Amino acid sequence: MGFLTALGVSGAAIFVAEMGDKTQLVAMSLATRYRARTVLLGITAATVAVHGLSVLIAEVLGLAIPTEWVTLVAGLAFLAFGAWTLRGDEMTDKDEKRAASRRIRSGFLTVCAVFFLAELGDKTMLATITVGTQYPWLPVWIGSTAGMVLADGLAIAVGAMLGKKLPERAIQIGAAVLFFVAGAAMVFEGVRQLVF
Repeated sequence: MGFLTALGVSGAAIFVAEMGDKTQLVAMSLATRYRARTVLLGITAATVAVHGLSVLIAEVLGLAIPTEWVTLVAGLAFLAFGAWTLRGDEMTDKDEKRAASRRIRSGFLTVCAVFFLAELGDKTMLATITVGTQYPWLPVWIGSTAGMVLADGLAIAVGAMLGKKLPERAIQIGAAVLFFVAGAAMVFEGVRQLVF
């Protein structure tokens, strides 16, 4: 049960975190230049690497910090992710220049490089670290990777079918509400553990 719970929580958290994220927009734009399969494979490879690093960081943090504090900080982080999601996340000129300066001939390698760089320090990486402090690393790694690929795959499919942008603001608000609810529950649990 613990494995499946961790898998579900991490998959759902990252799926929600990725909605309206800049890498979804990157996925849509890359899908206009490369085959959808190539983009999905590149996203998957980059996500496996970044989220592997994230769960490693989470394991180190989990060993170094008492559980009740980890729960409290994780709850506060989820509240911050909610605010971050509500605020929005856009590609900056710096992000675009960084991606353009690393152009590689292979579409697969281009997608991998762009996603790897875009995800370092991004909301989904931080959310994976946060969830990883609460659950075992393997199901968090698998679930967070699956959630990310599913969210970006959905963006590619919908963008290709409709030929236009998703209603980004509505998705951001829905994702932010989910983060606020989860964060409030975790903060309550962390405070309860510290007080009692």
